[in-house]
Amino acid sequence: MDANSQAIIVVGGGLVGATTALSLAQSASRTQVTLIDAAPAPAVSLPAGFDPRVVALNTASYNDLQRLGIWPQVSRHCAYQHMKVWDGQGTGSLSFSAADTHSHELGHIVENRLLVLALWRALEQLPNVRLLPHTRVEALQLADRQRSLGEVTLNSGETLAAPLILAADGAQSPLRQLAGIRTRHWSYGQTAIVTSVQTELPHQHTAWQRFDTQGPLAFLPLAEPSQCFSSIVWSLDEAAAQAVMTMDDPTFCQALGRAFEQRLGAVLHTDARVAIPLHQCHAVQYYLPGFALLGDAAHSIHPLAGQGVNLGLADARVLCAEIQRALVRGIPLGHSAILARYQRQRMGHNLAAMAAMEGLKRLFGQRSLGVGLLRNLGIQQVAQWPWLKQQFMRMAQGD
Repeated sequence: MDANSQAIIVVGGGLVGATTALSLAQSASRTQVTLIDAAPAPAVSLPAGFDPRVVALNTASYNDLQRLGIWPQVSRHCAYQHMKVWDGQGTGSLSFSAADTHSHELGHIVENRLLVLALWRALEQLPNVRLLPHTRVEALQLADRQRSLGEVTLNSGETLAAPLILAADGAQSPLRQLAGIRTRHWSYGQTAIVTSVQTELPHQHTAWQRFDTQGPLAFLPLAEPSQCFSSIVWSLDEAAAQAVMTMDDPTFCQALGRAFEQRLGAVLHTDARVAIPLHQCHAVQYYLPGFALLGDAAHSIHPLAGQGVNLGLADARVLCAEIQRALVRGIPLGHSAILARYQRQRMGHNLAAMAAMEGLKRLFGQRSLGVGLLRNLGIQQVAQWPWLKQQFMRMAQGD
C-alpha cells in the first residue's frame, strides 16, 4: 500500500485546524498527519498581558479538549457560572445559572493564543505528525477518477500528496478559493472592537451581554485573582466604530462604561484595541472529492452569541469521528461517502445557528417602538418559563 494512502493534510494551524490534526493523530497512529499554517509557530514565551482574542468554549468543546489531554496544559482560563443578558433599549432581561442545569459552569473563557500553544505543544510530541509553520499553499490539485491522491504545492517548492486534504484556514480560506468552492457572503456593515479592560467591580464569574440597536456589547470574565479583568467584544456600526477607535484611552473607558450601564462600576483601564470587520459567510458545499472545509473556512457568523469557535470544533468532532469510522472499516480516506456524511451532519446545524444569529441581530437592531415592545415581551416570556430557559442553556452548552 502506498504510504500516502494513509496520509491526511490539514491546512490552517489555528484552534480548529490544530484540534483536528491532534484528534486525527491521536486516534490513528498509523496515519501521517501534516499540519500546514501560514503563520509562524506559536511562541513558547508569550507577551505579557491578555490576548485580545478570546474564545467562549461551551461544554461540548471543553469536553473535546479534555479528551485530547489539552486542558491541563492551558495555563490560564476562567470558568463562568452565570450569564446575564438584557435589552439596552427596554426592560427585558435574562439570567442563566449553571445550577439551573445541575452543572458546575456554563462555559470557559480562554485566550486564543494559550489554547493554540497547548495544541501545538501536544502535536510536537507525536511521531506521526509533521508541522509546517510559516508555510503557504501555492497550488492545489484535487483527487479525481484518474488520481486517488490530492496534492498541495508549497511556497518552498515541495509537493505533498494525500487522499484527504482538510481546509481550516479561516474565513478568507485560500484553500477554498483554490478549490473553487463558492460562498454566500455579505457584510454586516459593523465592526467588532475587542480588547481587555479592568473594571471597578469584579466580574462575578459572569458573562454579561447588553443588546443595543447599534449592536451587542459583551463583557467576558478573564482569569485574574482580583476578578476585575474582562475581555470585551463591542459590535458597532462602522461609522460609530471608527469614532470609538480614535478615542484616547480615558475617553474610551468612559464611553464603554456608559454603554455597559456601569454594571461593573467604572472602567479603569483598557489594553490596546483591535477592530475586526464583521461578515457572514457560508460555503455552498463543504466537500469535493478528497477535500473538505471546517470551521470559518466553511462558515463564519456574527460573534454576538460567541458560538463561532464552538461550531468549528463541532465540525472537527464530527469529521474526525467519520474518518475514524472509515479507518476501522477499511474505507479509503478520500471516499466521498465519508465527507457526505460529515456535510449532512453539520451543514443543517450550522445554517440553523447562522439563521438564529441573523435573526437576533436583526431583532435587536430594530429601532421601531412596536418591535421593541414585542422584543421585551418575548424576553420576559423566556425568563418566566423554566423549561424554555433550560432549552436555551442546553443549546448554548452544545448539548
